[in-house]
Amino acid sequence: MKLLLVYPRGPDTFWSFKHVMHFLGKKAAFPPLGLLTVAAMLPPEWELRVVDLNVRKLSNCDLRWADYVMISAMIIHRESVREIAARCRAAGRTVIAGGPLFTTGSHEFPEIGHFVLGEAEHVMPELVRDLRRGALQAAYRSEERPDLSLAPIPRWDLIDLRHYVTMSVQFSRGCPFNCEFCDIIIMNGRVPRTKPASQLIAELDALRRRGWHDMVFIVDDNFIGNKRRTRELLREIIAWRKATGSRMGFLTEASVNLAEDAELCALMVEAGFKKVFLGLETPSAASLQECQKVQNTKRDLTESVQIIQRSGMEVLGGFIVGFDSDTPDIFRQQFQFVQRSGVVVAMVGLLSALPGTQLHQRLLKEGRMESGSSGNNTQAELNFTPRLDRDFLLSGYRRLMHSLYEPGNYYARVRTFLDSYRPRRPFPRLTASDVRAFLKCMWLVGVCRPGRRSFWRLFWGTLLTRPSVFARAMELSVMGYHFRKVAREL
Repeated sequence: MKLLLVYPRGPDTFWSFKHVMHFLGKKAAFPPLGLLTVAAMLPPEWELRVVDLNVRKLSNCDLRWADYVMISAMIIHRESVREIAARCRAAGRTVIAGGPLFTTGSHEFPEIGHFVLGEAEHVMPELVRDLRRGALQAAYRSEERPDLSLAPIPRWDLIDLRHYVTMSVQFSRGCPFNCEFCDIIIMNGRVPRTKPASQLIAELDALRRRGWHDMVFIVDDNFIGNKRRTRELLREIIAWRKATGSRMGFLTEASVNLAEDAELCALMVEAGFKKVFLGLETPSAASLQECQKVQNTKRDLTESVQIIQRSGMEVLGGFIVGFDSDTPDIFRQQFQFVQRSGVVVAMVGLLSALPGTQLHQRLLKEGRMESGSSGNNTQAELNFTPRLDRDFLLSGYRRLMHSLYEPGNYYARVRTFLDSYRPRRPFPRLTASDVRAFLKCMWLVGVCRPGRRSFWRLFWGTLLTRPSVFARAMELSVMGYHFRKVAREL
């Protein structure tokens, strides 16, 4: 059996880092973790080929080679999926599709005849049996949440790791909170499930043995959803790093209550965590109550950010405008909130009602839903009727993004971050490729593009007064170029 596993091309988004990839000598930010995990659930004697359209094109030879084509996709991949499906249909190849896009929206793809809906661990044996028989069902879905110990080590051998900036692994699924706009609790539930610590260590060691020494994204819905299991994992990672000498660093997603747990922060830093993404959302208490993000109402969010950054991790932040409770000065509030907190990488998006969420159901009942979601919350578009005037909201959002990533404001935020940032470990030794990338990027942001004066002020200020954070400051300078391009394209 020959299976072609295809990952769709992603559009240019906040997290694609498309505008700096060529300077880094990479082709994509992250690998297709879901596809590689599914590949590991297939019989070892089957021939598999992975095509990540963010790395290379899908050729006619690929399609002629395959007996079946598998696609894994998120909502943001909708248009690329349609193109892939059309090519498969023209080539007479049967498609089996899975992932978040299809779990909540399979009805949008009548051209695809077979789906894996939801988590795959329980249904893969049945799918394999039906593939062997040549008698596929229209849909495969398990009503039970699988034990994550069933998830195998991803098939890293099917991709070229050198094409990617960061590798990805998963420790847990699910989140204990109940945010109205979030689809995580719909797909993965509110009871966090984790892999045994030894299992994740085995995945990391598989990456290490394949020569990976750089950043690893632990892609959990909420890494600290089960703090006891998280602590167990962190202690295991610390021991593994000491035993192997691994230089891997980590980033992940968590809830803001991380700031209340000094021991947990210290363990994360000792384990090699460099960055953590927090859903900060908004400085408006009324909007936080509206979207049921009550965990953010119990603390000073700016202070929480600074506590985590003083512990030695950089906070990446998610922010939202467009809540019903937002007042006309929300853009000023958000700008001041982001600048004051020192969250350099601030992903501000317009509220979007994702399929199946509590927000989507509420807006349907109110007759305010207008269209499906693109999955790209940094697009200047709304899929529902807002309380604020639509044109006011869209134009205000565009101005906010431009203001946040205007060089003077951006570099001011970098300095605010560095003032509170206290890395506990020295920056890893630079490789020759790191130096080449740095020189290219220094030419770009320090000579060729607007904001040169702000860049050189940061360059000399950190080099002369805080050389321990100089490399981080330069990395943020390069990333700022990508974010400015995204903001301008709005």
